[in-house]
Amino acid sequence: MTSPEDAASPDAPETNTKSARPWIGLWFVVLGLAVIASAALAVVALRNRSAGSTATTQQIRVTGLPASVSTATANLMGLSPIKTAPAPNFTLTDQNGRTLSLSSLKGKAVVLEFMDPHCTDICPLVSKEFVDANRDLGANASKVVFVAVNVNQYYASVANMMAFSRAHNLVSIPSWHFFTGPTATLRTVWNDYGIDVSAPNPNADIIHTSLLYFIDPQGNERFIASPVVNHTSSGKSFLPAATLSAWGRGIAQVATATLG
Repeated sequence: MTSPEDAASPDAPETNTKSARPWIGLWFVVLGLAVIASAALAVVALRNRSAGSTATTQQIRVTGLPASVSTATANLMGLSPIKTAPAPNFTLTDQNGRTLSLSSLKGKAVVLEFMDPHCTDICPLVSKEFVDANRDLGANASKVVFVAVNVNQYYASVANMMAFSRAHNLVSIPSWHFFTGPTATLRTVWNDYGIDVSAPNPNADIIHTSLLYFIDPQGNERFIASPVVNHTSSGKSFLPAATLSAWGRGIAQVATATLG
C-alpha cells in the first residue's frame, strides 16, 4: 500500500506474502481487506481535498496492534498481530562466522527477515529500513537484535553474508546477524516460518516470500509485517525516501512495543 504522499506514483508497491502457514494467509486476507478499504478512502479524501472539500481521511485499523504504532504506519507495513507462540528455533552461522541459535537471543526483541545476499530487488530496501530502524530505536537499540536468514542456496557462504552486509551498511548495526548454513538446514527454517523459495538455478532470480517477524524477549512471535517494493518502468526497484523512513520508524516502534 502507498501512503497518501505516494498515491500519485504509477507504480504500486508489490508484496510477496505467499505462505505455507495457513493462519498467516488468513491474517493477510483480513488485513488485505482492511488495507484496500483504507487505500480507497484515502484516494477519495485526496480527491475531495483537491476539490476544496473539508472531508478527512478515514483509516481502518486491525485490532491487537501496539497503540504506539499509528494506523497509517500499520497499513503501510501490512502489520498484523499473530498468535503468541514460541518462534521456531534454529542454529546457523552469521556473517562473522559465529554459530548461534535463535533461542540464545532471548532477553532481547528480535526483528527477523529472510534475505538473498545476491538480491538487487527488495532485500536492499529492507536493509535500508533496518539501518534506519536501528537509529530510530535510540536508547532501546541495545535491546533489539536484527536477524536475516539466507534464502539463496547458491550464495550461502559466510563471505557472501558479509559482502552483502557491508554493501548495504548492515554492519553498522551492532546486533546484526545474517545467518546461513547447509541447504537442508536452511530449508527447514524456511518451512518453519512459512517462507516459499524458488531457486531453479544459480543464474535465475531467487523468488521468495518476504515476511518480517517481530519476536519478543521471551522468544514468542508477536507480529508480522509485509515489506513492499516499487519498480520503475525499466524494472529497477525503489521506494520513495519518505516511505523508507516511515518503514524504519515503524519497525522501531513495533520492536519497542514487544519489549513490554
